Amino acid sequence: MSTTRRRKYALIPLVIIAAGGCLALGWWQWTRYESTSGSFQNLGYALQWPAFAGFCIYAYRKFVRYEEAPPQQPAAAAAVTEIPAGLLPERPTAATQSAVQDPALREYNAYLAELAKADEANDHHQNRTAI
Repeated sequence: MSTTRRRKYALIPLVIIAAGGCLALGWWQWTRYESTSGSFQNLGYALQWPAFAGFCIYAYRKFVRYEEAPPQQPAAAAAVTEIPAGLLPERPTAATQSAVQDPALREYNAYLAELAKADEANDHHQNRTAI
């Protein structure tokens, strides 16, 4: 006996318990809907739980079918494909050093360097504690 057949029959009690549990929860929600404190939310759940029970049975049947005869994959899905040229965007190139050649930028950087040196020189005179 193959492992597929053993697995198929071993899952039957699990499917029965799962579907029975879903139907029991549906019945419980129906009785809650009919009680004085019931609402339309309970009615929605009462209709939803049997659908879950049906899904348990459907999933089991689908599992058995796939175990007996797996779906055939197209031959094209198994082949390795290449990404066509031009499909992906081009990577950006690094910025050129023309910004360093700019005299205004050089002057501004020199000004910032002077401010940093002056800040370091005056650092011991400043009290930077929060008040």
